[in-house]
Amino acid sequence: PVRVKREIEPASAREALAPVVPVVRVKREREADEDSEPEREVRAKNGRMDSEDRRSRHCPYLDTINRSVLDFDFEKLCSISLSHINAYACLVCGKYFQGRGLKSHAYIHSVQFSHHVFLNLHTLKFYCLPDNYEIIDSSLEDITYVLKPTFTKQQIANLDKQAKLSRAYDGTTYLPGIVGLNNIKANDYANAVLQALSNVPPLRNYFLEEDNYKNIKRPPGDIMFLLVQRFGELMRKLWNPRNFKAHVSPHEMLQAVVLCSKKTFQITKQGDGVDFLSWFLNALHSALGGTKKRKKTIVTDVFQGSMRIFTKKLPHPDLPAEEKEQLLHNDEYQETMVESTFMYLTLDLPTAPLYKDEKEQLIIPQVPLFNILAKFNGITEKEYKTYKENFLKRFQLTKLPPYLIFCIKRFTKNNFFVEKNPTIVNFPITNVDLREYLSEEVQAVHKNTTYDLIANIVHDGKPSEGSYRIHVLHHGTGKWYELQDLQVTDILPQMITLSEAYIQGALAEDGNTNTEHRLMAQPLSQPRFYVSWFTPEHPRSFCLGWLCAVTQLVFDQFIQARTLFQM
Repeated sequence: PVRVKREIEPASAREALAPVVPVVRVKREREADEDSEPEREVRAKNGRMDSEDRRSRHCPYLDTINRSVLDFDFEKLCSISLSHINAYACLVCGKYFQGRGLKSHAYIHSVQFSHHVFLNLHTLKFYCLPDNYEIIDSSLEDITYVLKPTFTKQQIANLDKQAKLSRAYDGTTYLPGIVGLNNIKANDYANAVLQALSNVPPLRNYFLEEDNYKNIKRPPGDIMFLLVQRFGELMRKLWNPRNFKAHVSPHEMLQAVVLCSKKTFQITKQGDGVDFLSWFLNALHSALGGTKKRKKTIVTDVFQGSMRIFTKKLPHPDLPAEEKEQLLHNDEYQETMVESTFMYLTLDLPTAPLYKDEKEQLIIPQVPLFNILAKFNGITEKEYKTYKENFLKRFQLTKLPPYLIFCIKRFTKNNFFVEKNPTIVNFPITNVDLREYLSEEVQAVHKNTTYDLIANIVHDGKPSEGSYRIHVLHHGTGKWYELQDLQVTDILPQMITLSEAYIQGALAEDGNTNTEHRLMAQPLSQPRFYVSWFTPEHPRSFCLGWLCAVTQLVFDQFIQARTLFQM
């Protein structure tokens, strides 16, 4: 009897709920986005395959798409609900909406404004609303490529050989890789560093191919890998030859920076380019699964070198001379040596003069690059003071990285303000040989020790304010370009050397470089990074540099004309 009762109760319950089930099922179908089930299979089961396929391939609303308003650089969030789940882009007005069910924001927007063509930002499928069918048309491939650019290995290998201009949808021309970055408010310090890193061929090639890093396993809840994903997306957008516009907004990249740095670096507040560069390289290395000692990544393969640091503790200066001599014989005050790695080298400038010259004008001191590089010759000693103790240190390089970064220390902070050293560093653009700064046993093994400049980051204005810009060498054309936010202009290389350098990076020459590349001043097959940050604040040096550049240009034109006349 009990068994019969249990069998009867479910039957009666099913009969009581029978009219309710279709209502619940219809309601769920209306609210669902329907992306989880392939629509073609559903249509085939319902016997509507032919009619739906006909509409998919002959959508009458394709001519309403407005490519000039499409911008996929911003975060993929619904403009109403601020949700990133099932986000769709309206291809008529460019706004983002969630879902495509009967009560979704995208559906309501399509009915209210008669905007019918939408793109799923995750699956890259096109849909027509409110009819709710998938659009299949080859003319839409340019939109999906702008949203998610892809590069083949052959395309990546030919990037440094191409000098062809690309044309954006609005008719403007640009060079892939030489693209302006939007300054949202005060993020030009990050833009300059990102531009410099995007022109480092090994790093660029690694992130252009998403398969290189998409399978890296990270612990649950780790947000640092977002930095890798966003940097890869930004790199592909900068080098996209089929952009709709000749500039890129680093909005998603900078949001990842703010999140991963815990608001240390922000979009709305000016930051220091050197601090950002140091943090970004180390964060990128850690997010790719690298460790301090054992596991290497593309970051360490490109930028990491090594050196020996010799340290000697000094007695307190107020002690008597006899006591100092006794202390120097103790083991604590003997010189010690440690091996250390580095991502960039910090160069110290001589103290700037405090007085004006005889013409009541500020003295503009100058120093050759090799003078401040003497810090790493293994002989020059420098005193470092801490709160309690003083040390003498000297440095000697033992390994040069493929791309070398110099950070010239211009800003000094005291108890009251930050002071800037205006000393001009005279540095060559090519053939910076660092062999003499290596130890003798390393010199015999290290073949490539000569570096060429490829990027130059500039800071204008006061230490706590000002703005950043960058000079980069385009590898395909061999020409220099200046990028400041969205502005891109070409510049003579003679103008770069007469400035106050802040960070410099170099590329090393390889003996296999052919003559054509040398004539075009291109980076060699094993380039080494050389970045320079400087501030042209003195009108005299700027005018002198402009005059020298113009004179050199006229002379070059004269030589070319005479050669043609003789031929």
